[in-house]
Amino acid sequence: MRRRLRLRGDASLTLLLGAALGLLLYAQRDGAAPTTSPPRTQGRAAPGPALGLRVFQAPDAGAAPPAYEGDTPEPPTPTGPFDFGRYLRAKDQRRFPLLINQPYKCRGDGGPDLLVAVKSVAADFERRQAVRQTWGAEGLVQGKLVRRVFLLGVPRGGGTDGADAEGEGARTHWRALLRAESRAYTDILLWAFDDTFFNLTLKEIHFLAWASTYCPDVRFVFKGDADVFVHMGNLLEFLAPRDPTQDLLAGDVIVQARPIRVRASKYYIPEAVYGLPAYPAYAGGGGFVLSGATLHRLAGACTEVELFPIDDVFLGMCLQRLRLTPEPHPAFRTFGIPRPSAAPHLRTFDPCFYRELVVVHGLSAADIWLMWRLLYGPQGPACARPRPVAAGPFQWGP
Repeated sequence: MRRRLRLRGDASLTLLLGAALGLLLYAQRDGAAPTTSPPRTQGRAAPGPALGLRVFQAPDAGAAPPAYEGDTPEPPTPTGPFDFGRYLRAKDQRRFPLLINQPYKCRGDGGPDLLVAVKSVAADFERRQAVRQTWGAEGLVQGKLVRRVFLLGVPRGGGTDGADAEGEGARTHWRALLRAESRAYTDILLWAFDDTFFNLTLKEIHFLAWASTYCPDVRFVFKGDADVFVHMGNLLEFLAPRDPTQDLLAGDVIVQARPIRVRASKYYIPEAVYGLPAYPAYAGGGGFVLSGATLHRLAGACTEVELFPIDDVFLGMCLQRLRLTPEPHPAFRTFGIPRPSAAPHLRTFDPCFYRELVVVHGLSAADIWLMWRLLYGPQGPACARPRPVAAGPFQWGP
């Protein structure tokens, strides 16, 4: 009996210690977790007016000011506040070697009708595969030639400046994997800068320079994140009446977004770096489309604008230099899909949500696969049949 009581007491003590340890670890995790994006009720306004423009309204007295909320996926989000000392020391370094190139991507047939450029990181092979085999497939789509590239930097810890054996092994490992992937799919562009959240601006300017050099005759370019779903048919219908020789940059346009001045935020921007009260108008980096003419003009303008650590805001600064206003369109949903009051019975992942949209941001690789199957599979729901992109606000049909 005493042995049974002792065993029971030991088991209870073990459970108690385990629970206490779990609570301690959970509390430490919450306490040490960095501040990410601000609450959505502060970070962005409600859906905008008829043309889909997102406006950050002036706050009420005593209310927290609206602030920039990024829409870049988690990798490679930083683990803490931005190191502005390091940034200011290295901000003028804006030319890095191209380690893996695709010089023949746009050769022949007068250039592609649409070049799809997707921001990615080395470890995110699963998302790249989802894009390749769903909405980002190369070839003829509705009679238009589509080509695809993925934009990568060097994985953190696998850079070119390490001298130890572990660093050398990491460099050999990631480079061998990416070269093998490049040989298999011929769609990898890799530059020699660290692939970090705040180096996405470097990815922006290097891609613009690359596309201007190697795809000079491209008609249109779609640029976005790897966690978006693109209705390619709707995108091509939207572009069909457009002239690629005229300026165009369309997407989910945000105006009057204010810099975050809270030091703990990963989007913190001190006044010494940006002193104005609001950012210029910009298209959400989750996905936007531009014409070939704008591509070449932007490539030049961005060489004249001082680098800024938030890539989509930086592109807005380049557009401002060109005196070019981005075009808002309600079918670009870089903040995801809110549940509409007009159709409360629909879930936000229902394929009926995607019928008239072009871009939806914030999907996992499995989500992309599933949505593609639901929209284009043999048993696809009737409401998911492709329809022309509406020129006005998103409408819910029967």
